[in-house]
Amino acid sequence: MARRKKLYEGKAKIIYKGPEPNTVIQYFKDDATAFNAQKKGSIAGKGVLNNRISSHIFQRLNEIGIPTHFLKRINMREQLVRHVEIVPIEVIVRNIAAGSMAKRLGIEEGTPLARSIVEFCYKSDELGDPLINDDHAVTLGWATEDELDQMVVMALRINDFLSGMFAGIGIRLVDFKLEFGRVFEEDQEFLILADEISPDTCRFWDMETGKKLDKDRFRRDLGGVADAYQEVARRLGILNANDSVKQEGSVTQEGGIAQEGGIAQEGGGKKEPRLGAAE
Repeated sequence: MARRKKLYEGKAKIIYKGPEPNTVIQYFKDDATAFNAQKKGSIAGKGVLNNRISSHIFQRLNEIGIPTHFLKRINMREQLVRHVEIVPIEVIVRNIAAGSMAKRLGIEEGTPLARSIVEFCYKSDELGDPLINDDHAVTLGWATEDELDQMVVMALRINDFLSGMFAGIGIRLVDFKLEFGRVFEEDQEFLILADEISPDTCRFWDMETGKKLDKDRFRRDLGGVADAYQEVARRLGILNANDSVKQEGSVTQEGGIAQEGGIAQEGGGKKEPRLGAAE
């Protein structure tokens, strides 16, 4: 069997050359990072769960006419997706004040917002994914005004659909991050939704208890990360009630075995991590 060509490796996924023109294979890793990779770990089964959850969500979005890169789920960890040129802008949709927004603006976490807020961040781990506005994006050549308009329209439509879908299974969609990519067909260029939508990229809170069912459990040393991701999958109906992707406690950290959520940083020691604007 021929060895596949690796095109790119990020914090949570590896991209390989696809079997057909203009396709790539997206492989979901178990690696967990937060605070722009200041905090790193590995959570057994996370990649399997994120692949399954993201596949399900992208299929639903395809069904309602949202253009996405998703073609099919290949196996437990891989998807076949369209090759795109990623726009270097993260689009954040916020329905409830939480994370970096609550800290940055001095708003109590959990405060409902009168209307959904859309934010742009420049994709750069080195710079901490800084907040930007339309003028930054256009002047610096990261996106055109038309592309920004398209991203906002699609982001709000996705928010409406996902908010209703998750409310139906008792989960509040607090906020989430989207990435978009350019595709080229017959001398035409257009934008489609790319990357993933999963507990890694969303904040999910149980509507009755307020329990966090997302990567905040890793960011904030709450424990039970894989259990929370499995709960989201079960409520979506894509994981049977008795299925389990991992054994509790099988979490490792760089530098050896550690408790879930321990912080590993260059130079050693543990210090207060810096929230990226998109977190």
